[in-house]
Amino acid sequence: MWLLEEMGLDYEVRYYSIRDGSMRSAAFLALSPAGRVPVLEHHGAVWFESAAIVQLLCETYPEAGLMPALGSAERARCLEIFGYAETVGCLLENLNLNQVFLRPPAQPSPVVVKLLNARLRTSLAAMEARMEADYLLPSGFSAADVMFAYGFELARYYVDLAAYPRLMAYWARLRARPGYSRAKARDGVQDIYTQEFYPVSEGT
Repeated sequence: MWLLEEMGLDYEVRYYSIRDGSMRSAAFLALSPAGRVPVLEHHGAVWFESAAIVQLLCETYPEAGLMPALGSAERARCLEIFGYAETVGCLLENLNLNQVFLRPPAQPSPVVVKLLNARLRTSLAAMEARMEADYLLPSGFSAADVMFAYGFELARYYVDLAAYPRLMAYWARLRARPGYSRAKARDGVQDIYTQEFYPVSEGT
């Protein structure tokens, strides 16, 4: 939704939740075969998977100027960040599975949780080291920021983000954008996390 707001496009929101089973319904799986959000229905076409949706929107509405030109060095960097954001997202998805959704008698693996947490911290540290400007691309705010920021926002449930001062300052700039504020207002209530932070067990 944030990208749609930045593009100034009108859209309708339908909410699905892992909690109420709607993401496992036949109707939703017909839109998203893996049962994941987001999904975008666009003039009769159905697009799923975050990176694909973001790239398709940028290519469909190039006048928004949120993705560098094809063949440019910044385009390559932008696509790299799309992939990197998916890497961070995969780590978060597995932490969610282990820390949030598994319940007794199924127990999360302490070793797996420790490994995932370490990999998430390493991934964020690498981006922290690369933050040399206000945004991820030298030319300014872009779809790359939208892709990466979602994972960074959710990382706060598993990692102390104070360890990444450059990324925290960057995150503050993103949250100050009107498009971000409008998207958050329409995003609905967060219903995944039941606590503010999920620490790694001392026994791991």
